[in-house]
Amino acid sequence: MTPTALEVRRLEMSGGRTVMDRVSENLLNEFAAERGLAHLPEDKRFENFITFITVGRHYAETFDTEELLVGTAAGIDAIAIIVNGSLVTDTEELDDELTAPELDVTFTFVQADRSPNFDVGKLGNIAFATADFFKDTPTIPRNAEVTAAAEMMSKLYKYSSKFRRGNPICRIYYVTTGNWVNDQTLEARRQNAIQDLVATNMFREVTFDCLGADGIQRLYRQTKNAISREFFFRSRVVVPEVSGVKEAYLGFLPMPEFWKIVSDDNGEMIGSLFYSNPRDWQEYNDVNDEIKATLRSEAKARFVLMNNGITIIARDIRPTGDKFTIEDYQIVNGCQTSHVLFGQANKDDVSVMVPVRLIGTQDDEVINAIIRATNRQTPVTEDQFFALQEFPKQLEVFFQSFEPSKKLYYERRSRQYERLQGIEKTRIITQPNVIKAFAAMFLDEAHRTSRNYGALKAKVGRDIFGKGHKKEPYYAASLALWRLEYLFRNSKLDAKFKPARFHILLAARMLAKPNEPPPATNSRDMEKYCAVVMDIFWDTDQADALINSAAAIVDKAAAGDFDRDTIRSEPFTKRVIEECKAATARAAIVVSN
Repeated sequence: MTPTALEVRRLEMSGGRTVMDRVSENLLNEFAAERGLAHLPEDKRFENFITFITVGRHYAETFDTEELLVGTAAGIDAIAIIVNGSLVTDTEELDDELTAPELDVTFTFVQADRSPNFDVGKLGNIAFATADFFKDTPTIPRNAEVTAAAEMMSKLYKYSSKFRRGNPICRIYYVTTGNWVNDQTLEARRQNAIQDLVATNMFREVTFDCLGADGIQRLYRQTKNAISREFFFRSRVVVPEVSGVKEAYLGFLPMPEFWKIVSDDNGEMIGSLFYSNPRDWQEYNDVNDEIKATLRSEAKARFVLMNNGITIIARDIRPTGDKFTIEDYQIVNGCQTSHVLFGQANKDDVSVMVPVRLIGTQDDEVINAIIRATNRQTPVTEDQFFALQEFPKQLEVFFQSFEPSKKLYYERRSRQYERLQGIEKTRIITQPNVIKAFAAMFLDEAHRTSRNYGALKAKVGRDIFGKGHKKEPYYAASLALWRLEYLFRNSKLDAKFKPARFHILLAARMLAKPNEPPPATNSRDMEKYCAVVMDIFWDTDQADALINSAAAIVDKAAAGDFDRDTIRSEPFTKRVIEECKAATARAAIVVSN
């Protein structure tokens, strides 16, 4: 396309370099500063920024944009693969998802261009590169990142018999800082790209969004807002006044209104709604199969009488007649019901009614009491309740109890800190990363942090997040991970070590404190042990030196082979442990001499 006169003038004023509009540039700078990316060149900052707002549109959890970028791949800047609501970035994570009886897959491709206009050639590049990605014999040379993503794609299609909701979804984003004005040439090329992909019969849905400055600004602001939904709640009764509860309602919703609550603007389930639910989605077990059978039968209208329904807790409820607006809400009971309804029911079927409790409160004690009471019918133990509700709350407070330079933020609820200004987003530690870092450093299970992560989650409530556990080892492990990621982010540690990041944490702990951690995680000795580790990681120079020494040991244990299958295995963990012990023994001899 030919640039407008204004765009030409902007280029002349900038000496020929690309200049963004002021609003987009300010949002980009804010994003980069919050995530410790300000040191990167503007084009790389922009790629991370656009990846965050586009992929985040379909994935509600916190994620690392760097893991999705594909370097110098022709036509594509980022690739995201979401399987059953989980963002998978390597084959080990994918293997965990492939054990599910059904697979729901979305591929997202992003091209981020700072140009002030849309270009038919660049639009064609991402269209061709996307189509080429799915070919058995690609025509475009692939770098390591695209090759790894393509391997996961090929593996997924080998399990196509599990695509019971339909083939994968393919989403393409071409983003510039210009304005999309439905230029006929560009629009024709976009439509042709969609038709070509549809014709492969590999997808149940293909979308190709071309976003300009207004789209960038809209999507970024959405990341700062709490989830808000409007729906009609006609069949309801008001619950009399309850202490700690602003308002509450009992009733039922027809399927179209329920759908508005659990789906986003793209018709995808909002997975983060179930963050406070004590039990994850259990796939199609016996109970969920019964719900599915009911929804597929002539008796589906009886669903409202046969199911306990869902419990929604919202921090803000605004009723206007029968129309309700809820904001910052969670489904704290009914995870299984919601997933089966979403996967099996017709979203427009008014004959399916869903029993609903809608509760408005901001009192965390009330929220926890409701979660505990409404989940009694599911086999959740007291230890699991504590581990999934009480311990995270205590951990969140503990993480924030340190002075600003030492403070980390444990993310107890999905993206809970995203809307808060003044928080360095790199200091946010997600629950999976806390669990992985702790297991690597204090349980010697670095190999389980990706492969068979489910085995780690099974330890929650016992070996992890247990009653009486000291908070120090969880903070120490998270602090070490934060320091390590800083080195990766600033290219101070070779990226080849990324597959072994949790082995580096294990080695770092062993070098910092060679004796074994106290066996009792709830002992005062554990506090003292962690104090030594924390002191080292609070000191930038000591932390960097320790991590580099740990990386050298991991490098020696790997013998230069950083293949993921080799690294993420129990034998490799044992080799790292032995190398650490040998290094410690050598150092002791030197000191004694």
